[in-house]
Amino acid sequence: MATPMQAEPTLSFNLARDVGEVLEYHFMVNALIAGSLVAVMAGLLGWFMVLRSETFAGHTLAMMALPGATGAALIGVPASWGYFAFCGAGALAIGRSTGGQRRGLGEQSASIGAVQAFALALGFLFLSLYHGVLGDLENLLFGTFLGISNGQVLTLAAVAAGALLALLVLGRRLLLVSVDPDLAAARGVPARALSIAFLLLLGLAVAATCQITGVLLVFALLVAPPAAAQAVAVRPAVSLALTLAIGLLTVWVGLGVSYFSVYPAGFFITMISFAIYVLARLLARARGKSRPGTELELERSEAGSGRVGGVID
Repeated sequence: MATPMQAEPTLSFNLARDVGEVLEYHFMVNALIAGSLVAVMAGLLGWFMVLRSETFAGHTLAMMALPGATGAALIGVPASWGYFAFCGAGALAIGRSTGGQRRGLGEQSASIGAVQAFALALGFLFLSLYHGVLGDLENLLFGTFLGISNGQVLTLAAVAAGALLALLVLGRRLLLVSVDPDLAAARGVPARALSIAFLLLLGLAVAATCQITGVLLVFALLVAPPAAAQAVAVRPAVSLALTLAIGLLTVWVGLGVSYFSVYPAGFFITMISFAIYVLARLLARARGKSRPGTELELERSEAGSGRVGGVID
């Protein structure tokens, strides 16, 4: 990353010096800002995604980047158009195929898998028909964290603000539908419309972020931080706060370490998030074994009742 006239950056035991060196470069500042925006947006959306057991749906929406990018290249339009078109269409297809209901995991996974297979087949077809060179294939998978422009940062900030606003409007009812569908139905909450709206929001956010982070990294940030947080915290407010803290810490440390390394930022961010998830699962298992099963189940039941009560009130 250093210019030819500079020595290679080296990590020291002086944290203030190391942080100052990282922030000295504009491209690193842009990377940190964009990474923070992605961590917050992916954390909030991913928290609901994991809670609703829609991880496979999130993975499918991330995979929509392949037909989106290849389709856009085929007809000669910006790749971002293809990202948004296919992620949005994929979200609507998944929402309609699953009916917006909490169906059995087998039936739901089969519907989502069919959508993913169709999308990948289209991507392969578009790639076969495109006779040029798809030079951004590596960026499609792994992102371009260290080549983010000011315009991309502003666009990402606008998307993150829109996603946050939408969650503020839909979040209470979406949480009720996710935790207690029967109670939500009794209170007249439109579960189908909410589910489709959430999937569409998730798809559009994925389309915006994977242009920077890549398909693999955006999925890692969608899943690992909220899954780790929900493993150790049962109350929504604590779990959400922990999700954001894990996501931000993962991105900041990953980008910082990559600056002083020859390896890409995506590798460190993914490995750190995975390590935190493993530690969280081990901690949750240790806590479960240290107390009687009935006591632990009672605590979870009370926490679940508190979540529903908080939404209703």
